[in-house]
Amino acid sequence: MKLSLLSLIGTLFFVGTASAADITVYHSPTCPHCHHALNFISGELVYEYKTINVEAVNVMNEQNLPAFQSALEKCKFTEGGVPLIIVGEKCFQGYARALDQELRDAAAVGLSKQEKADAEANIKAFKENSEKFKAENSDRNNVVKDIDAAMQKKTNDSSSMYFIILLSALVVGLGFMLIRKERKK
Repeated sequence: MKLSLLSLIGTLFFVGTASAADITVYHSPTCPHCHHALNFISGELVYEYKTINVEAVNVMNEQNLPAFQSALEKCKFTEGGVPLIIVGEKCFQGYARALDQELRDAAAVGLSKQEKADAEANIKAFKENSEKFKAENSDRNNVVKDIDAAMQKKTNDSSSMYFIILLSALVVGLGFMLIRKERKK
């Protein structure tokens, strides 16, 4: 009985703190539309809907391809184009500024009347003076989590190490060849 009551309270707590939909953006670093989408999401949407969490997933990293394929299947898309933006349960493929309101609407799904009113006030304040609003809400600057960044840094670090080892081996090998050539003379 005690466990059931605690479970109910925990469930109510989490339901009561439900927030705007989380967003996942599958992107490629070479895709200009992806950059525009990420700029809108990280530069506007996360300030307007202050409870949003965003993950940016680089599809050029092979380790992220299974998640991308799974997302395409979930969204019932047959083509693998990016950006693929998933806001809660709603999927968008591609990006243009004309989608901004649809992305806002998708982010607002499940919000209470008060949370929607807060978001509308944020949107209005943001439009009036975006720089001031961003400065006042600087905690939202780093909301977009690039789940690939740590992996890329690790890959770049190990790639550098392999390059240094290979270069060292070539220098040592060249040195031995030159010494051997000198001894033959």
